[in-house]
Amino acid sequence: MRPTQNIHIRETVPLISPRDLKQEMPETTVANQTVVDSRDAVQAILKGEDDRMIAVVGPCSIHDGDAAMVYAARLRELADQVKDRLFVVMRVYFEKPRTTVGWKGLINDPFLNGTFDISAGLKMARTILLNVAELGLPAATEMLEPITPQYIADLVTLASIGARTTESQTHRQMASGLSMPVGYKNATDGDLQPAFDAMIAAQNPHSFLGIDEEGDTCIIKTTGNPYGHLIVRGGSSGPNYSKEALGEAHERLNTAGLNTSVLVDCSHGNSNKDYQKQGVAWDDVIQQRLDGNDAVIGLMLESNIVPGNQKLTEDLSKLAYGQSITDACVGWEETETLLRGAFDKLGG
Repeated sequence: MRPTQNIHIRETVPLISPRDLKQEMPETTVANQTVVDSRDAVQAILKGEDDRMIAVVGPCSIHDGDAAMVYAARLRELADQVKDRLFVVMRVYFEKPRTTVGWKGLINDPFLNGTFDISAGLKMARTILLNVAELGLPAATEMLEPITPQYIADLVTLASIGARTTESQTHRQMASGLSMPVGYKNATDGDLQPAFDAMIAAQNPHSFLGIDEEGDTCIIKTTGNPYGHLIVRGGSSGPNYSKEALGEAHERLNTAGLNTSVLVDCSHGNSNKDYQKQGVAWDDVIQQRLDGNDAVIGLMLESNIVPGNQKLTEDLSKLAYGQSITDACVGWEETETLLRGAFDKLGG
């Protein structure tokens, strides 16, 4: 008989179970308190009970754990100084969605060499999240597929569903069971409707296939996640953070009976893919908040130690320390300027 399945499968490699990884790398008391307190803070902001703005700040994607922790230490110190008006959360993104092909992130290819040691990637990701939480710094990440959350979600304060996956039923179902607030990005063309539909879907219960703590395939039954919010990130049609665009988004969210809170991603289409224009979007949105738009509850900034980005090459020794290998980011100096500037303005 001719084979009729696994025709294009080269190999299957056993993976450590979520339970075993968590036993090997357990959540500490300090890390747990960071996650619990920061999730409560984000939920309070989404409900209008806390008037601070959320600032999700950090690398487009993590590729160097040591550099990530140097960045985290700097951000932790700065977060303490602005905490009365800004609730700072570090972008700790490990999975990179690709339009076609390319490096898919630290979990998928942690050694940056095409070996795809996902077991090592999961351990690296959990190590970084543990260390960030131990600093007392909340972490945000994108949930790109439904398996990874079982390994790391207990250490995540804020999750997002990206522009390429907001329309996916799989991701909407997954989001309905996540334990933290989830932001839904508009589609790559700028259309907001897929994000609205995702918010409606994810706040309802679902039953779907997934894995449990043992890594066994099972039926996941969720309660629905009430802490969904819109993330506007612009699109091929251009930026969508203007007063008029955010006003329209607010009206449509209100009409749909959804949480009217909006977080503005200053990168991607909102900067026309020019990292040096992120600050323009940032300052504009801060001014809108000062003008009375309380529905704008936060900002997202792609930031690293060194500004710009670099290509991933075979000779890893040639990579510049602290510079993105994916989307270009603003550097630390500009990051500090933007956060301190926002703090000063919001106190006026």
